[in-house]
Amino acid sequence: MFYRKLRQKEKTKSRLFLNWDKTELNKMKKLLILAFTALSFVATAQEFAPIDKSIMDLAYFPNGAHRAGFAKTPEEKGKLMPRIKVIYSRPLVNSRTVFGELVKYDEAWRMGANESTEITFYTPVMIGESVLAPGRYTLYCTPTANSWTLKVHPNLDGWGAYGYDESLDLARVTAPVTKVDKNIEALSITMYEASPNVVHLKVGWEKTVVEFPITVL
Repeated sequence: MFYRKLRQKEKTKSRLFLNWDKTELNKMKKLLILAFTALSFVATAQEFAPIDKSIMDLAYFPNGAHRAGFAKTPEEKGKLMPRIKVIYSRPLVNSRTVFGELVKYDEAWRMGANESTEITFYTPVMIGESVLAPGRYTLYCTPTANSWTLKVHPNLDGWGAYGYDESLDLARVTAPVTKVDKNIEALSITMYEASPNVVHLKVGWEKTVVEFPITVL
């Protein structure tokens, strides 16, 4: 009698252990599936984007502003402190006709590729007849065969010229087109002091160069 009860208890324990074991196995399976899904998501999120065809670049005024931290004297550092910075993407001509075809005349253009071109003023400036406070702005341009009109806009972090609204222009200036003999394969922007306190933002692409005056106040 005693042994029969003992065997029944052992059978009951075995059933309970098996049931517990199945439950825990199911839990473990679910946890493993969740972990695998999470790892797959993280691996996908950490993939690097390929190199863009139109690389992003920047231009400073003064040109050596990025070396201000290495200046040996306060005077040298003061001369190198950034006044203006332009961030833009650099599309290639790639055997295409750019102005008048790829870039339409009389239409707003991002003056680059991909994201809208961005300009930062570290000091008050005057463009055309408008004074702008230090800060970040977006640059758009409306080209024609003979001149371009540069426009400073408050909307930031846009793509292309889709966010452009002419009624929101903060400043604008028109400059003549200059034709050059040598092809400028990648859209290029530089800045230099053309006269005391007047910086020229120089844009070149294909065989076209335009210089926009910016007065540093």
